[in-house]
Amino acid sequence: MLAEVSTPPVVILVRPQLAENIGMCARAMMNFGLVEMRLVAPRDGWPRKGAHQAASGAGSILETARLFETTREAVRDLNRVYATTARERGQMKPVVTAEEAADDMIGLADARAGVLFGPERMGLSNDDVALADRVLSFPVNPGFRSVNLAQAVLLVGYEWWKRASGGRAPMAPGRTPRPATREHVLSFVDFVEAAMDKTGFFYPLEKRPIMARNLRNIWHRLDMSEQDVQTLRGVFTSLVNALRSEVRPPPPVDGKDGDPSA
Repeated sequence: MLAEVSTPPVVILVRPQLAENIGMCARAMMNFGLVEMRLVAPRDGWPRKGAHQAASGAGSILETARLFETTREAVRDLNRVYATTARERGQMKPVVTAEEAADDMIGLADARAGVLFGPERMGLSNDDVALADRVLSFPVNPGFRSVNLAQAVLLVGYEWWKRASGGRAPMAPGRTPRPATREHVLSFVDFVEAAMDKTGFFYPLEKRPIMARNLRNIWHRLDMSEQDVQTLRGVFTSLVNALRSEVRPPPPVDGKDGDPSA
């Protein structure tokens, strides 16, 4: 269940070049609850072949996408605008991460926010950035700053959705395992140590108390469930039984007690 937060930010793709990238942006938006796409002067016009296939089920966002001739027209009804860029633009604007921008958007109440994403080859122009209140940048590897258009949309959407949804995991474990009782664990440990006594593990004997104590500490640090103890006991039982079969005396010969000279 979503918290009562502001309307999802508008995703504004400025002069996008490839239909497939527009479709993948729609898919990223749908993943994280962003519902409104605006397109500013797509290079090859709109609608474009290939976008729906790349959207992979998020075609509803493409079908309701709005088309604008200029960035100014696309942002005029918004209260706060963020411009995504990896380059320093020399403009006196606050620079925020996607995480900080999401916090800011959540606090806008009834106001509307939009995020500008530039064309794949060159990014936003300085005139586009000038229309924004804040610059949004990602803390990426400084040696390789290039971020795919759909990846940029996904990063912004993820941070916004994480706050809008409460940040909880989408699924819970089927059931919580019951912790093993101390008696259950100690019974298992006694069984293991008895088997190790028979194999001669504790050598020299004067060091047995310290070695046994160290082993018990290992078992206790595992914080085992009842199922864990039962499984491990089954494993060690199988190993002990196999060991016993290997040291079993040879079968009798000719019905006698194993003595071929009898």
